Amino acid sequence: MPGMTQTSRATARPVPASRLSRLTRLGGMTSGVLGGMAVEGVQRLARGERPELRDLLLTPSNVTRVTDQLAKMRGAAMKVGQLMSLDAGDIMPAELGEILSRLRADADYMPPRQLKSVLTRAWGDGWLRRFQRFDITPIAAASIGQVHRAMTKDGRDLAIKVQYPGVRASIDSDVANVGTLVKLSGLVPPGLDLAPLLEAARKQLHEEADYAREGACLASFGATLGAVPGVRVPKFYEDLSTQDVLAMEYIASEPIEYVRDLDQGTRDRVTARLLDLMAQELFDLRMMQTDPNFANYRYAPDHDALVLLDFGATREVAAELSLHYRELLIAGLAEDREGVAQAALALGFYAPQTASHHKHAVLDMVEMAFEPLRLDALFDFSDRTFADRMQRAGMAMAEDRSFDHVPPIEVLFLQRKFAGMALLGRHLRACVNLHRLLRPYLDNRSIEKTGT
Repeated sequence: MPGMTQTSRATARPVPASRLSRLTRLGGMTSGVLGGMAVEGVQRLARGERPELRDLLLTPSNVTRVTDQLAKMRGAAMKVGQLMSLDAGDIMPAELGEILSRLRADADYMPPRQLKSVLTRAWGDGWLRRFQRFDITPIAAASIGQVHRAMTKDGRDLAIKVQYPGVRASIDSDVANVGTLVKLSGLVPPGLDLAPLLEAARKQLHEEADYAREGACLASFGATLGAVPGVRVPKFYEDLSTQDVLAMEYIASEPIEYVRDLDQGTRDRVTARLLDLMAQELFDLRMMQTDPNFANYRYAPDHDALVLLDFGATREVAAELSLHYRELLIAGLAEDREGVAQAALALGFYAPQTASHHKHAVLDMVEMAFEPLRLDALFDFSDRTFADRMQRAGMAMAEDRSFDHVPPIEVLFLQRKFAGMALLGRHLRACVNLHRLLRPYLDNRSIEKTGT
């Protein structure tokens, strides 16, 4: 393509765009997994073992088969896999977590012919004449789209996100087929109704695949956070944006993991900035970017600034929901267990009919989560002691297959963001005084610790 430059050796692989081709790939993947389970089961039985279904499913070969196929398909199927793999290193064996983590890495990108076809549909024939340069190899490629660097004839340095063909049309079938695979796995409690979760995933993916919506969210965050020190949001360019293409300012920056190798003060400052931003979103803006994927956060060393990307998962936070979280925070910091119980019930962490022992297990976990928030001192995210305790408690609840309550979808999105930021803080080896960071977001009611 004239005027376009290639800058990388990354692999170009066509995205299967038709529903039939995607269904065939998922069907082949499922058959391969079931076949692998059968072979593994026979081998273990021959050794005198009595294998569990979970052990047969989560073999390295089966996980490799699933992740490789989802990565090739991209779109909603890969996105669901990413959602499942966020905490893989904490709730699955290390080797499986390492395999699943590949779904969070860059995906293959579209070959030039397919890219040109998508851009011609979005911008019309002759679109390349609007640019001084358009790099054919993307600077990033993920589940729903890929990002290209470009320079317009009027001198704008842009990052242009291009959606893979067929993504929106395939969302419903992809989610349904991945849901079927999960059900076949036997890894979910018998009484757990996956339908609401799958429906929420479907709606969320349709929103993320609407780049016009994401552009509006990008512009809104830019207007709101434009004056916040140490935070940069790319400028949105509506004239080059469509439902399938999102044009924004290119900001030179490094992956957020770059911060891990900087001095302790910088690591602490950047992490505190991330957490403070999350609190602003929850309590002040009542609008949150709910996807904690590390790739959505970058760092500009020359400006000591956090660069925010990808607003497709932006969701409004209802005033009532924000209030209940504030009530939970106030009660938790004051060690008011009854207040915590009331706020947890209002948030839907458990239901009125939840068995007493399940309710107490949930409250015990909430109380544990408040330990670093009550301490008016630096909390070391890299200290595994606290994380291991939370992990053991969470796995104990997950293994109790009689507990099948699922919190409201909006709460699940927020909790996923909270957990993701905690993981990022641990990855950056940061130390932050969480108590002092959160106090400004509380109302005037007392949060004094009991007995002080």
